[in-house]
Amino acid sequence: MQAKILVVDDEKNIRRSLEMIFSGNNYEVILAESGEQAIEILKTQVPQLIFLDIKMEGIDGIETLRKIKENFPELNVVMISGHGTIEHAVECTKLGAYDFIEKPFSKEKVLLVAKHALEKFRLQQENLRLKLKNSEMIGVSQAMQKISAQINKVAPTKTRVLILGESGTGKELVAKAIHQKSERSDKPFIKVNCAAIPEDLIEAELFGSVKGAYTSSIRETEGKFSLADEGTLFLDEIGDLGLKAQAKVLRVLQEGEFQKVGSEKTLKVDVRIIAATNKDIEFECKEGRFREDLYFRLNVIPIFIPPLRERKEDIFLLANYFAEKYSNENGTQLKIFAEETLEELAKQEWKGNVRELENFVERFMVMVDAPSGLIRLSDLQLNTNSAQASKISFLNNFTDEVSLKDLKDKVERDYIVAVLEKNDWNISQASKILGIERTNLHKKLKAYGIKN
Repeated sequence: MQAKILVVDDEKNIRRSLEMIFSGNNYEVILAESGEQAIEILKTQVPQLIFLDIKMEGIDGIETLRKIKENFPELNVVMISGHGTIEHAVECTKLGAYDFIEKPFSKEKVLLVAKHALEKFRLQQENLRLKLKNSEMIGVSQAMQKISAQINKVAPTKTRVLILGESGTGKELVAKAIHQKSERSDKPFIKVNCAAIPEDLIEAELFGSVKGAYTSSIRETEGKFSLADEGTLFLDEIGDLGLKAQAKVLRVLQEGEFQKVGSEKTLKVDVRIIAATNKDIEFECKEGRFREDLYFRLNVIPIFIPPLRERKEDIFLLANYFAEKYSNENGTQLKIFAEETLEELAKQEWKGNVRELENFVERFMVMVDAPSGLIRLSDLQLNTNSAQASKISFLNNFTDEVSLKDLKDKVERDYIVAVLEKNDWNISQASKILGIERTNLHKKLKAYGIKN
């Protein structure tokens, strides 16, 4: 894919010179003559590299750099100046500039800096992909940083871990991360979903069975404890395990041994147990549905994963990661979410947590056409087709006291704007989609004060 470079300089000759250098070396070039224009461009297009002049009218390069890094911290910015000073270089570096070059610059110097900066950007993206391919644990929130620290501390030990959190928060990912960082990483990681297996089969699933142990048992089978020997057994949704099976799991934890269903032979096993649940286990113990002694055995190190709605800052990183992931998987153009779109996503509750967000993003990668590579707020409003996604709209701005007339007007106005933006403010095309005459659309634009 052709790398995209944004050149920001108030000197026409410099812009033209850099454009010729980059275009001649198979780069796509975007030009801006001011910091203000650069900021506007970044609302609709996302380059892989920026060359930014320091001395400009209006917003100077340093202030522009500060604004860019606030919204696009991963972008590399090369500062250029005809009046370079040590102070400027130091200040730009502190703000996160990748490099600093002085005018007049040579073609060779410019291309070398661009090559290195783009390579760094590529490696950053690749490292992120590799990291997430292994565990898909991602987040910049304080909560996620705390969880990462807990994982690093507990992983090298043999201590049992109980992972708590709502469905879809990533409990299995935490369990996998602990296993991968442990001394058992080259041994099996076996998962059992205790809620998905019927109660009359869960014991055989966990401990195995001998031939004839029950009606449909036509041969001897190995259970998950045997398969996980010397490795890690992840008991997902442990809160749904029946009391009879709980007693047998407790015996394994206490004595390191078990019996297959239908057998009196005792088998030894060396397994690290990591359990997880979305239930309030203490409440389940009080209600008699979960053994308190088993709870104490499992809950040596508790790790709580907060819901996505309580770590909104992670949504920004997750959304664009999943966008890149599914663009790559489907072989389609890379599309990322614009800042205003991410802010709208952050307003949602995401009751299905990370899993729901991932499904939402995958759908948009397939359904949304974004020639600029940026998914705008209007794309959300026009392409939403799920219960959760339908909430991502203007309705969030209303209070409980809104009248039906105000609601109708708001709905109509916002939808008209969304259709116009989607069709680059082509009145004829928009009127066809809206099913009204051009003259009627013009009246509505005037009535609602809608201007391009």
